[in-house]
Amino acid sequence: MAHPNLFTPYERGALKTGHRVAMAPLTRNRAVGTVPGPLNAEYYAQRAEAAILVSEGTHPAAIGQGYLDTAGLHNDEQQAGWTLVADAVHAAGDAKLFVQLMHCGRVAHPYYTGETPVAPSAIKADGGTFTPDGQAEFVLPRELATEELPALVEDYVQAARRAVAAGCDGVELHAANGYLLHQFVASGTNHRTDGYGTDVAGRIRFPVEVATAVAAAIGPEKVGIRISPGHPFNDIEEEQVHETYDALIRALAPLDLAYLHVLDSSGYAGYPVLEQARELWPGTLMGNEGFSEEFTVEEADQMIADGKLDLVAYGRRFIANPDLPTRLRTGAELNEPDSDTFYAGGPKGYTDYPTLEQAA
Repeated sequence: MAHPNLFTPYERGALKTGHRVAMAPLTRNRAVGTVPGPLNAEYYAQRAEAAILVSEGTHPAAIGQGYLDTAGLHNDEQQAGWTLVADAVHAAGDAKLFVQLMHCGRVAHPYYTGETPVAPSAIKADGGTFTPDGQAEFVLPRELATEELPALVEDYVQAARRAVAAGCDGVELHAANGYLLHQFVASGTNHRTDGYGTDVAGRIRFPVEVATAVAAAIGPEKVGIRISPGHPFNDIEEEQVHETYDALIRALAPLDLAYLHVLDSSGYAGYPVLEQARELWPGTLMGNEGFSEEFTVEEADQMIADGKLDLVAYGRRFIANPDLPTRLRTGAELNEPDSDTFYAGGPKGYTDYPTLEQAA
């Protein structure tokens, strides 16, 4: 069997998987009107071989939407859509379905929300978002008042409760890639002086409060969190990266969450990010291969063998290979993803990639 370490069972606490290959969160812009539908259910069910299947970024509040046809989880219709997805996934395979809660913060857009976006500080991001009318520049966000933060925590809590009620196995808090929780952590986007900024302890405070509240609401075994130390996506700038994530990981560790999901952004952070996480995180550690095609399956297998990771999350390779675990296990050839259809809408490039069985 090719890559045997990736295909050893994993168990820690309530988390039990038959192998170590997870699916990373992938924005695909197919939740029409922010509500998951039959096409989304088909897509996720096709990939139900994953150990953990992390969904596309899903906004926990309407003001958190930044992209066309991304899913939400803050009303009954959206919850019913996620029930459709969860039922399809669990009928098709053994994957644990975790919905990624992604509040876009300052990179949300009035085109989709009708509101000025909110952020830790009123600092505009460079760049923009795509809309049906063309690219729209990011706008100057409104700084959240201190008294607004408890309600924002509650948005995450209620979305998590909806996810569990929909039959999903848990949620992943998106504290990476320049979205709201990352904006609180990063020194370039957080200039607050109210105890939620100023220094490392202040900047990590809000994400830790969110994780604590969500874990208390649905159980820590149903909560994961994703980080990307030093990664500049969405115009993020971070100082004291090692010190910041040392403090953040140490503060999250006592919560005994389901997993810590780390994007290997070592090249940006300037130090080995995954090694830091492994040293400090006592629980399940999932590493994301990111966007690099240079990260080989052999390397992933060796990282599992060496205890550097517990699970490996694949992104683009899962787009084109719904049966990716089978292909990796057997050493079969992989389909190549078509980047032109990543965000194009509809079934093309979404649900039409063949499995090995279909190709045969």
